Amino acid sequence: MAGFSFQGAAALSLDGKGRVAMPARHRDLLMTLASGQLTVTKHPEGCLMIFPRPVWETFRDRLAATPMSADGWKRFFIGNAMDVELDGSSRLLISPELRAAAGLTKEVVLLGMGSRFELWDAERYAAHEAKVMQSAMPDALKDFSF
Repeated sequence: MAGFSFQGAAALSLDGKGRVAMPARHRDLLMTLASGQLTVTKHPEGCLMIFPRPVWETFRDRLAATPMSADGWKRFFIGNAMDVELDGSSRLLISPELRAAAGLTKEVVLLGMGSRFELWDAERYAAHEAKVMQSAMPDALKDFSF
């Protein structure tokens, strides 16, 4: 599983059934890594996370091993997780519950985030990015060289 990374943004549209097409640049890797099997769950910042199934299983197992004091977060991540598969047209179906949770309607942004993706409502993402750009840079990045 090491040695791969999803990156970049793609402006996409949900179809009337709540499906989104996976960009071509990610399809081959997703088929190799996970046979097109993905898991979608909520992200605390208001978007969805999309994991190749093996990456999700590692995340889920690490989360499940946390103490009972983390049960609320286990419910948030694991309790809302939906397993999906890319269909013959390389689309993935986002459940109505997850679409509602992330405010997804029509225009969305898919971000490659290393081992996973984030799926944002386009307007919500633009507002989130503007807010981030107005905030102070975190200490972890202050000495980072560009």
